[in-house]
Amino acid sequence: MSQPLWTPSDARVARAQLTRFRAQAEDASGQTLENYDQLWTWSVENPASFWKLAWESLGVVRHQEPSVILQGHDISSATWFKDATLNYAENLLQGPDDKVAVIACGQGYAAPREVTMGELRTQVGAMQRFLLQQGVEAGDRVAAFLPNRLEALVTMLAASSIGAIYSSSSPDFGLKGVLDRFGQIAPKVLVATDGSHYGGKSFDTRDRVAQIADALSGSLTALVMVGVVDPATCTEGIPGAIAWDEALAGPDVLPTFTPLPFDHPLYILYSSGTTGVPKCIVHGAGGTLLQHLKEHRLHTDVQPGDVVFYFTTTGWMMWNWLVSGLAAGASIVLWDGSPAYPSAAALWEMAEQHRVTVFGTSPKFLSMCEKEGLCPKEQFNLSRLRTVLSTGSPLSVDNFNWVYASVHPDVQLASICGGTDIVSCFMLGVPTVPVYPGEIQRRGLGMAVDAWSDDRQPIRGQKAELVCTAPFPSRPVAFWNDPNGERYHAAYFSTYEGVWRHGDYIEITSNNGIVVYGRSDATLNPGGVRIGTAEIYRPVESMDQVRESIVVGVPTADDDVSVVLFVALQPGVTFDASLEQAIKKRIRALASPRHVPRSIHVVDAVPRTLSGKKVEIAVRRTLLGEDVANRDALANPEALDAFAALRDAVHA
Repeated sequence: MSQPLWTPSDARVARAQLTRFRAQAEDASGQTLENYDQLWTWSVENPASFWKLAWESLGVVRHQEPSVILQGHDISSATWFKDATLNYAENLLQGPDDKVAVIACGQGYAAPREVTMGELRTQVGAMQRFLLQQGVEAGDRVAAFLPNRLEALVTMLAASSIGAIYSSSSPDFGLKGVLDRFGQIAPKVLVATDGSHYGGKSFDTRDRVAQIADALSGSLTALVMVGVVDPATCTEGIPGAIAWDEALAGPDVLPTFTPLPFDHPLYILYSSGTTGVPKCIVHGAGGTLLQHLKEHRLHTDVQPGDVVFYFTTTGWMMWNWLVSGLAAGASIVLWDGSPAYPSAAALWEMAEQHRVTVFGTSPKFLSMCEKEGLCPKEQFNLSRLRTVLSTGSPLSVDNFNWVYASVHPDVQLASICGGTDIVSCFMLGVPTVPVYPGEIQRRGLGMAVDAWSDDRQPIRGQKAELVCTAPFPSRPVAFWNDPNGERYHAAYFSTYEGVWRHGDYIEITSNNGIVVYGRSDATLNPGGVRIGTAEIYRPVESMDQVRESIVVGVPTADDDVSVVLFVALQPGVTFDASLEQAIKKRIRALASPRHVPRSIHVVDAVPRTLSGKKVEIAVRRTLLGEDVANRDALANPEALDAFAALRDAVHA
């Protein structure tokens, strides 16, 4: 067992909201729950009792109490909080008028903008009035094609206040990527941007918006343009568009909140779409709110006075997770633009300026900072920083070590893992237990997560499939345009009937922590031995010469699989026999001889989804000469061309 990198002080444990919640759970259950692991066991063995306590103790603003907490034991069909009513927007818009609710900053703003709760409520009220004037009703869709700006938050809150369903795509999506999403849901109102700022450049999106609006003309009643690049010209060339300020013009008005059922649709999120048209995943208001309150307040210890930041775009579920921080009483930071402009220190400087207490990022960003030689703790005053969060891919041991050496020695470093499918986390941080290198701290409360073999047997200390065996309230309420639920069932329940299979390859450790090895559908099987792709990424991407990498398994003539590694190198680095041997030697030393690739090839870039995830399956298909169904789902589809050019070399 490795030694912990961080252990919370007794004082921190004592004041944690999780500690108070554990005492409440003891009172409710009549059991002695001495630590987190005992609390977790109680929560998954007694889901109705756990979620009832969460409902009662986490500050949910509701209009009607439930008659039954949980009906049914099948995850796909269980009903939560029957007859309860609430409004998601109302829960996020609590607090005194003068409290800072939002800090909007980044390259999209000339200067940071602080927005009070009173100002936010007024803007939401004005947007609600506009939506009602357009005939928007509960169940209608409101779509946003916007950067991570205040206007996206206002639009979402206004839509959810009346029961409309909100869905967003960010401006880095191409035309087909947007229409593959919005074209399926027929929005009544579209709020779009005239452009975006990223990395010191401005991008005009008006032509794309005009084409999107034309394609959606059968359902749209209004198109609102946000002038990000030039407010004076934001509607030019877009028939029927009105400017944001015009849409919100009128006397100040506060929003009203429609009481809605617990599972009333709140969001439509989308799968990556790399294997076909994206799945439209419908999430309910109550499950999203309750799960996020649990994760913010209990797992991250967010409370009034905190400043919560997560680097995300509006096309990633972490945006939905971030904005729920308002319900926990925190101020949230909306960053519009590149995380590394004008330098890799930009976000750390922002954290100092706005006294961030919870800082959310990705392993890719942390690795970039390390390779840039940054030492944020020496460059900036991060004394308010209490928690660092990371998701998007597995966090390596090197990433863990760098955070404690270079960012802050006394933070809870919480790698978190879940996804769009549940708009939340299966595994995440716990502020009352130690942090071990390379491990997610624990499985989430109320989430009956396990690691299973193919024959449904729990496995410890070995790699296996991530499953969830009991109902949880943030599971999707449906897929859009899936009336019989066939696509929904096939996505999660076709492998183990009645049990959620998430598609990740994990290990539950002797610490009760979790190590994620990557997608199980991208798992390598040389010689019949399962290898998670993250096991190779960790040693390779910690090398100074390597910028990023991607690994796939290629079938051989004798029905085996050969491991093939592709690396994108740092500027000025030459790939030669010496570097090739150094990479293989490092993999052998830090993983095993079985992990060593048969061949290594150089590419300019690794293809990724729009949310930044590597696409091993798309690379594998390209190498096999198969079509990649939806290249527009990639942030850099041109990167696949290099793999097509390497096809003969890989199979040689």
